[in-house]
Amino acid sequence: MRLVATGEAMLSPGVTRRLLEHLVEGGAHARRAASRELLARLTDREREVAVAVAQGKSNAEIAYELHMSVATVKAHVSRLLTKLELNNRVQIALLAHDAGLP
Repeated sequence: MRLVATGEAMLSPGVTRRLLEHLVEGGAHARRAASRELLARLTDREREVAVAVAQGKSNAEIAYELHMSVATVKAHVSRLLTKLELNNRVQIALLAHDAGLP
């Protein structure tokens, strides 16, 4: 009441909750769109490697599953880091997760 009496605005708890939900959802939507835009830079093969990295697979596991050498996987991971301007595999995984990749 004191806030309203001094001219300050006050939102009901329900309105505040809906506003916060809207802001969080909008941020998630923007993050998903930005992540998808970055991943659009990748070739299909690089995207497969990114998904495997996001699933926590080792280079050897990725090589086995995608029928390539470990050296080729390492090269793909290096290209992913460069193309996506990231520093490590964890960031690749977070980006893939934000984009909604499996």
